[in-house]
Amino acid sequence: MKKETFDDISSLVKERSGIVLTREKEYLLESRLEPVARRYGMQSVDDIAGALRRPGQSGLITDVVEAMTTNETFFFRDRTPFDLFKNEMLPHMKTARRREKKLRIWCAAASMGQEPYSISMLLKEDPSMAGWRTEILGTDISNEALEKAKAGLYSQFEVQRGLPVQLLVKYFKQHGDMWQLDSAIRAMVQYKNFNLLNSFTLHGRFDIVFCRNVLIYFDQPTKKDILERIAKQMPEDGFLVLGAAETVIGITDAFKSVPGKRGLFMINRKDEAKAPLRAGLAGAAVKPVLPRPAASRFASRMPLKAG
Repeated sequence: MKKETFDDISSLVKERSGIVLTREKEYLLESRLEPVARRYGMQSVDDIAGALRRPGQSGLITDVVEAMTTNETFFFRDRTPFDLFKNEMLPHMKTARRREKKLRIWCAAASMGQEPYSISMLLKEDPSMAGWRTEILGTDISNEALEKAKAGLYSQFEVQRGLPVQLLVKYFKQHGDMWQLDSAIRAMVQYKNFNLLNSFTLHGRFDIVFCRNVLIYFDQPTKKDILERIAKQMPEDGFLVLGAAETVIGITDAFKSVPGKRGLFMINRKDEAKAPLRAGLAGAAVKPVLPRPAASRFASRMPLKAG
């Protein structure tokens, strides 16, 4: 792969998705884009870069960005966040929201649906949630992943990864070598194509946000921007769940870690956080951290579809 090929494609991916590809990820870029090249009748990834410099390549641009989106996931991945949801977050919300009995959850990188469906099954298994109105929004930048999530159809390998046998038997039906998730569980989740670089305001407010294993692909200013915009969409007793290797420390004061609870964070209350930040979270107009992108070197400026 030519150096200018890597530079051009990595620049495109960052502009469209926020994902930062460093030179050591060259092998990843090549392995994921070679199938795209073949699909378009091209010989190499260098040919993709050449085509992207020509007008009318919006479809190719979308396919390149989708190919570079990591969709690795499985049911109840890293069990700890789901234990925290069941034993810490949900009990708090059942007390704090006992009058309105409404709970909104956002899975900000829903991928193929295993995370939001894991949450749905936990809610369904809790008899004390009967009568509650629960809304789960699953968003992702990949249309292909979202279509699979909506279908709720998984292979034997996929259901064997993290899914307890009792839940498999209770909520799935086997069709050959595929397993179909129960329609009632699927109906608990609404899916939308959404780019985390876009505004969150149309989604409304959320009591709990799962944003796991996403921020690691962004640079520091983008992480800060995303986290602080998430905070604006949450109440003061809201919970944020990040991946095991992710943190808010050194990035933003919008959230604070929950002691002894790995990956769990809460909104910093007004009397605890720094005044400049809290002014923003209290409703003052805060300019986004990210600058407006420079004019693209690529022919098409078709934006990714926002949910």
